Amino acid sequence: MDEKELDSSIREYIEETKPTGYIKQQEWDMAIGLQEVDNLKPSKYLEKLVNDNVEGNLTIEEVISQLNSYYSEKDKKQELNKTELECDFVSTRIVELLSIDNFELSVDYLQYIHKYLFQDVYEFAGEFRKVDFSKHEKILNNDSVAYGDSRTLKESLEYDISLELEKNYKDMNIVEVIENITKFSSSIWQVHPFREGNTRTTAVFIEKYLISLGYNVDNTLFKEKSVYFRNALVRSNYFNNYLNIKEDNSYLVKFYENLLLGKNNNLHSSDLIVKELF
Repeated sequence: MDEKELDSSIREYIEETKPTGYIKQQEWDMAIGLQEVDNLKPSKYLEKLVNDNVEGNLTIEEVISQLNSYYSEKDKKQELNKTELECDFVSTRIVELLSIDNFELSVDYLQYIHKYLFQDVYEFAGEFRKVDFSKHEKILNNDSVAYGDSRTLKESLEYDISLELEKNYKDMNIVEVIENITKFSSSIWQVHPFREGNTRTTAVFIEKYLISLGYNVDNTLFKEKSVYFRNALVRSNYFNNYLNIKEDNSYLVKFYENLLLGKNNNLHSSDLIVKELF
């Protein structure tokens, strides 16, 4: 073939459009995928409702109403699966909250998110924990991150948010944005202000924050890499002075590079294993 035969410039551009419900499906993928951090799976019933919502046959309010009826009946029959209930309701509340155009960089808003997500599941939704705790981590050979002191949770969060309020992301390049959002999300998560649901609350809080700043977020990452996301938060906050192990946020940076830049970093939780502990 000669040059002329290979010239495509005279052909018209074909406008590509996303399929109906594409954004809604992404939100559901994120919401359900995030439940993996606590090894929660959705019910078959929710999967049906999701399909109807994505196709526009059910509003999110109707999904919640049908879930209430479904689990009320399950409870009466003593067939209640509490893990499915948590997954179904929290996933639905995440999708509902993502559709609401509001955000405030404050401790109150972080509490609001937790209360919103877990209102159907926990009596303590939105309340700060009153006890100190630890959690055995597989990548740490059952060692734990040092979480925030229960006596100073609000003060710790207020300090982290006060530092964030001083930043101007409009003056930053994308590398600086990722560096700063990595540190901020890591700090918020380390405080661990709630008894349960800290990773899911942090993820939604940060996503709402990024959207408010005008950034596009690749929700498919939370569908496929939510466990990696949590392990990266663990690794960014773990240190062991005796073994000379320092906090390492490079794994969380890779996650945010994929999330905001569309990079293709390999994200495997096995890479986060702290070999010195084994």
